[in-house]
Amino acid sequence: MTDSTKLRWGILGAARVNERLLPAILEGANSELVAIASRRPGAAAETLGKYAPGLGGVRTYDQLEPLLDAEDIQAIYLPMANEEHTEWALKAIAAGKHVLIEKPMALSVADIEAIDDAARAQGVKVMEGFMYLFHPQHARVRELIGSGLIGDVKYVRTAYSFIMRAARMYRVSRPPQQGGGAMWDIGPYAVHSLRLWFDNDPVSVSAIGQFNDHGADVSASALLDFGHGRRAHFDISFECTRRSEYEIFGNKGSIKCHTVWQLPGDVPVISWTTEDGRKGMEQLLPANHFRLEIEHFSDCVLSGKSPLLSMADAKANCRIINAVLQSAAERRTIELD
Repeated sequence: MTDSTKLRWGILGAARVNERLLPAILEGANSELVAIASRRPGAAAETLGKYAPGLGGVRTYDQLEPLLDAEDIQAIYLPMANEEHTEWALKAIAAGKHVLIEKPMALSVADIEAIDDAARAQGVKVMEGFMYLFHPQHARVRELIGSGLIGDVKYVRTAYSFIMRAARMYRVSRPPQQGGGAMWDIGPYAVHSLRLWFDNDPVSVSAIGQFNDHGADVSASALLDFGHGRRAHFDISFECTRRSEYEIFGNKGSIKCHTVWQLPGDVPVISWTTEDGRKGMEQLLPANHFRLEIEHFSDCVLSGKSPLLSMADAKANCRIINAVLQSAAERRTIELD
């Protein structure tokens, strides 16, 4: 007998991110893991054994289609390679499944529109998987801005990086057109977490990038013009030490989020300074943003609510990423409509 208060999940792929997402589904108050599938023989069972040792009652498949055909699965988490998201999201939607798609949702706005149209036709919910957004530290940052502490937001900078290890080299073994490179890996975080603090999207992008022999970007930086004297900058890299931070500057002060990529036991730190010389640092309670993301999407499906991350938001982020890649490749400023 199934529990109507829990959304029944299947995982489509044995990607490394399952280290965080698989336990999050198991720990969610309104989620239940039913099955995991991978095209690599034995990989689904290995993933389950690695991240949920001793767990029984979860099916594993060595092909993807049986998971999509399973009638007892309501929602799919899709962590496959970037360039495969559109194909398998559309297949999942056609099977009547709700879909949480690991960022980036797709490599083009046209593909996101196709996913959106299919989801509407089938009456299912789809959301891009930006787990970071569900951590309470960002709501606290918004509270501080809303209090007037730093005045009007004028400039935002974000920085994300980690040293690329041998086991992850597949991420830069193909060009951006095929889903490779830093912009499709950590770039979505950089763009999304700076867009949060403006009420419109940028009007132009000017970027530089470093590309390897495969044509993949391994580092990139960009200046985004949000109009009316407001601007933002990001830097991402597979060649710099680990960073996941943003800083927001206003005409009265600044606020910094020191670690965006939080692990469940990490203590979040937010610091701020003001023009009149005040300083503050807050340590917040730890939170598992992966579990909070799963619980949010599960609640949206079970209660009929709209997901926090809209399809319009996914299209906007994708449009900017493609403009950054074009600007870096052509070495010119790209105007955005």
